[in-house]
Amino acid sequence: MEKLRVGIIFGGRSGEHEVSIASAAAIFKHLDPARYDAVPIKIAKDGRWALSGETPKALSAADVHKQAATEALVAVDPSAALQDSRIDVVFPVLHGPYGEDGTVQGLLELANVPYVGAGVLGSAVGMDKAVMKALFAAANLPIVPHLTVLRRDWERDAAGITQAVARDLRYPVFVKPANLGSSVGISKAASDTSLAEAMKLAFDFDRKVVIEAGVAQAREIECAVLGNDDPEASVPGEIIVTHADGFYSYAAKYLDPNGASWKIPADIPAETASLVRRLSVEAFKALELAGMARVDFFVERETGNVFLNEVNTIPGFTTISMYPKMWEATGLSYPALLDRLIALAVERHAEKQRLRTSV
Repeated sequence: MEKLRVGIIFGGRSGEHEVSIASAAAIFKHLDPARYDAVPIKIAKDGRWALSGETPKALSAADVHKQAATEALVAVDPSAALQDSRIDVVFPVLHGPYGEDGTVQGLLELANVPYVGAGVLGSAVGMDKAVMKALFAAANLPIVPHLTVLRRDWERDAAGITQAVARDLRYPVFVKPANLGSSVGISKAASDTSLAEAMKLAFDFDRKVVIEAGVAQAREIECAVLGNDDPEASVPGEIIVTHADGFYSYAAKYLDPNGASWKIPADIPAETASLVRRLSVEAFKALELAGMARVDFFVERETGNVFLNEVNTIPGFTTISMYPKMWEATGLSYPALLDRLIALAVERHAEKQRLRTSV
C-alpha cells in the first residue's frame, strides 16, 4: 500500500508556539513510518512558513524554551509548502491564534487538502471563549457565570467593571484572554487590585477578556472526544494541581515538572463520569466540531455539580498531554489514535467532495 504523505504544521504565531513544537515532536515520534511519510512544515513566530529540514525532538515545552532557535529557515509560500510537497493530508498541530482559530483551516479548505480536526467554523468558535460560552448557553449546557470585556471598555470604565465583578461574580475569579489556550495569560484574582493586574496581563495577549466566577473547591476534570458525525467520548481524567499558582496554569502544565499530576480514569462517581462523557459529546456537537477535541469541566467538590468550562479543538499532544493519555486509558494507543484521526480527516474530505460546485 502506498504511504500517505502527512504534512505536520507546527510552531505558529501564538503564545503557545513552544507547546506546539513539543506536540509535533511527539506526533513525529509515534507516526508509523510504514504507513506515512511525515513532512515537517514549520511556522516561525514571525509568520514565515518553511519546509523544515529536520523534525522537532524536544518532547516538552520546557525543553523547547531551553533550546536556542538556531535553525535557519528558508521561507516558502504556504501554498507551495502544500502543493510542492505533494501532501495527501495535513495534521495541524498549531495551538492558539493563527492556527487553531480557523485561519489555517481556511487556507487548507481553499487548497482542497484533507486535514485533521475541526473546520473553519468549529475552530473559530472553539478558540473564542466568549462566543463558545454563548453557544453553550444556547444549547442549555451548564456553564459558570462570566463577563466578557473588551480592552476599550476596560480603559473607559475599569472602576465600573470592577464593581460589576465584585457584585455579580464575586471573588475569586479567573481572568482569561478570550482567544488563547494552554493557560497562557490566565490569572486568578481575589481582590480589586489583583483583578487589575490580571486584566493587564490578559490584555497583553488579546483585546477581549473573559472573567469567570470561581467554582468552590473545583476539581478539574477533562474528557477526550473523537469522531466526525458520530463522536465518542473517552473515560474522563482528573488534573491534580500542586503548583504554587493554585490552578492549572501554564507554569503548572509545562514548566514545573512537579506542578501537576493526573489520574486517569478520574476518581469520580459513575454517574458523574457518565454525565461528563455525555456533556462532552453535546459540547462537541454544539460547536460543530470534527475529528477531535478535549473538553474541560469543573466539578464542585462538595456538591458534585458539573460545569462545562471550554473545549480545545487542537488539544496538546505532548508526552504529558491529557488527550492521548485519556484515549490510551480507554483502549486506544497513541499510534492508533493518530491513525484514527488521519482516517477521519480523509473521510470528512471525501464527504465534502460529494457536494456540487455548480448549479
